[in-house]
Amino acid sequence: MFNPFQKIELVKAEVFTSMPAKFRKKGRTSWSDPNRQNAEVECFLEGPAFDRDDNLFIVDTAFQRIFRITPKGDWDVVVQYEGWPNGMKFHKDGRLFVADYRKGIMVLDTKRGKIAPFLETAYSEGFKGCNDLNFDSKGDLYFTDQGQTGIVDPTGRVYRLKADGSMQRLVDNCPSPNGITVSTTDKHVYVGVTRSQQVWRLPIMHDGQVSKTGSCIQVSGGVGPDGIEMAADNGLYVCHINVGVWLFDPHMLPTHVIYSEDKHRHDHITNIAFGGPDLKTAYMTEAMSGDILMAKVPVAGKRLYGLS
Repeated sequence: MFNPFQKIELVKAEVFTSMPAKFRKKGRTSWSDPNRQNAEVECFLEGPAFDRDDNLFIVDTAFQRIFRITPKGDWDVVVQYEGWPNGMKFHKDGRLFVADYRKGIMVLDTKRGKIAPFLETAYSEGFKGCNDLNFDSKGDLYFTDQGQTGIVDPTGRVYRLKADGSMQRLVDNCPSPNGITVSTTDKHVYVGVTRSQQVWRLPIMHDGQVSKTGSCIQVSGGVGPDGIEMAADNGLYVCHINVGVWLFDPHMLPTHVIYSEDKHRHDHITNIAFGGPDLKTAYMTEAMSGDILMAKVPVAGKRLYGLS
């Protein structure tokens, strides 16, 4: 008899590069006090995104910075501004779109180091706190509005801003919508729902509406799913804080887990992006340590809109 539950294979991650000492500034900030319970932090890394020259862009939410990391692992600050940047993805035209918890959706000109508002409200209503975003193949932008929502306040939102400028609220009852990604067919949107320990699947119907939304993955332990990204075969990579990074097959059954032997240092893997010519090298932000981890993975990541 066929057994769909195969033995989980382990994939070891190594450190690709670490934030240089000159950029580390341990302390409390207006972001870390409510989000890290008044603890001092050196950084909080999120949002990895590759440009077409293989530079890796990441954010440091706690200290309001966006970094560029070269293929050799050298760091520089592209911009520091009065916002709380989080998830990022490149548009085909080269602009870097940023989900900012304080400002909404921003756009960064990476050549000039200039960041500007793109979408600050939804029909004049402010966002709760935008977290992550992703494009489909047509250039429609999906993003999560997480704020401080959770099990006792399941009012997180998911929006779609179409390439023609029209906007839809697809979800308004989510307990902490975090990472978001789109299938290779554009027919499903996946959302990491941190506080309920789930990943939701949103089927996109022929008229653009969602129907029969459900939970396709339920995890346990740790804090919950953070960043997520599609695999090229329509499986899913899920960053599970305090656990590692799961790889689920197209049926959403677990097959692999990416881990670090330095569990004490690498307990907050928040987001994942894929590089290399075959997109089979995973790069992961470790939020608290300032490390960027890397691992060779068995299934390539999806080729994103901004790189296709």
